[in-house]
Amino acid sequence: MLTKEELIQEAFKGLRFAYAPYSGYPVGAAVLAKDGRVFLGCNIENASYPAGNCGERTALYHAYAHGLRKDDIAALAIVTNGNTVAGPCGICRQVMLELMNADTPIYLANRSDQIETCIKELMPLSFTAEDLK
Repeated sequence: MLTKEELIQEAFKGLRFAYAPYSGYPVGAAVLAKDGRVFLGCNIENASYPAGNCGERTALYHAYAHGLRKDDIAALAIVTNGNTVAGPCGICRQVMLELMNADTPIYLANRSDQIETCIKELMPLSFTAEDLK
């Protein structure tokens, strides 16, 4: 099983594939499965902005497309080359809330700093499928 540092380095590998011609802000992500597999993601922008996709969603969708579900996910790392550690956008937080367990570790990092959190810390008072019952 990868360590936190190794998973963050995997996310930086994903960052190399980012397509960010509009924002100039590449993001990489990596989902670590409990079986040791790693699923990379990156942001992919589009001239029609809503058609783009964030790196963390790309990584999660990649993992789900390979059969993983929330109980299979050990951790998620999200990285940037920015001056600050960036948190996920609201849409990504909602997707993580749906596709990950509430206490699954999420590592946010740039080249010099990192933060460990989880979706229950990032989304207090959240709206979930339980609210639809």
